Amino acid sequence: MNIIKNIASAAACVALMSLCACTQDSPITVGGTTEEPQPIDRTAFAKGADVSWLSQLEAQGYTFSNADGVQKECMQLLKEDCGVNAIRLRVWVNPAEGWNNIDDVVYKARRANDLGLRLMIDFHFSDTWADPGNQITPAAWADFDLAQLKNAVAGHVTEMLTKLKNINIEPEWVQIGNETRGGMLYPIGAYSNGADFTALVNVAYDAIKAVFPDALAIVHLDSGDRLDLYTRIFGTLKANAGKYDMIGMSLYPEPDSWESTASTCISNISTVAATYGKPVMICEVGMDYTQGEVCSKLIAKLMNEGGENLKGIFYWEPEAPAGYNGGYNKGCFDNGTPTAALDPFLK
Repeated sequence: MNIIKNIASAAACVALMSLCACTQDSPITVGGTTEEPQPIDRTAFAKGADVSWLSQLEAQGYTFSNADGVQKECMQLLKEDCGVNAIRLRVWVNPAEGWNNIDDVVYKARRANDLGLRLMIDFHFSDTWADPGNQITPAAWADFDLAQLKNAVAGHVTEMLTKLKNINIEPEWVQIGNETRGGMLYPIGAYSNGADFTALVNVAYDAIKAVFPDALAIVHLDSGDRLDLYTRIFGTLKANAGKYDMIGMSLYPEPDSWESTASTCISNISTVAATYGKPVMICEVGMDYTQGEVCSKLIAKLMNEGGENLKGIFYWEPEAPAGYNGGYNKGCFDNGTPTAALDPFLK
């Protein structure tokens, strides 16, 4: 695999040499296709996929094919064979291996834009994963006080979005943190420090709007079936004059209880939309790759019953091979080919 990775990485560098340079800090940097971008429809229900692992997978030699065995670039495959119309990409501040840094995100965003796919940018505000168990402040910001942290957040958001604007790519949605049930940028941005958490959300919101006034800012939590988490965080934001445009949810049901979990989530969508006056996006959904048919029913139920407040659904890393990155099994491709999980997107 190391040989394949080295060959693929070298090929990528040669192909993009006129546009970028491959470095240790940034394995894939600014570049993309040279095709004329296709028109983007921003009015439809978002049928999305987070493919943030894609450039890393490609460098490791992975390829993707449709059900007929035709090999395709992954985003093109998702669009043409799975009905995907939007791509979500995570941003890390200073990741150890370079993947998901700003230049890597620009590279993937350009490819999505060339295909006419809508774009969500997901700021983790960390050097690595941000989720319910991890909201680690970037190492370079570790000793910052609140004022310094606000400046760092604003600068990071501005840098990322300005690089997109400079190549005429406009994200439709921008996430302020990832799965922030307990806040972000610990310890200063923990939800227990409600005013400080809100101040960080607001400075990110202002930075987004300064570059892309029409982009929708999302605050995103996990466990869309747990209303208590949403009441806690969005209640905190409301009490402190928090600014955001949309509520984001994750949902990863178990196969034996997916239907009740989905029903609870659908109820919560209606409740939080009514309580806080904001629409909802399911920013992450997934089930084990062996459960394609069940996952298809899950997505269909969410789409059919989510109501007017639900604006879209993004599958998290559908292209991930079984056991990837230490054991992730909730992609929805099997040996590089889509399962039935995304079939509702085709309707």
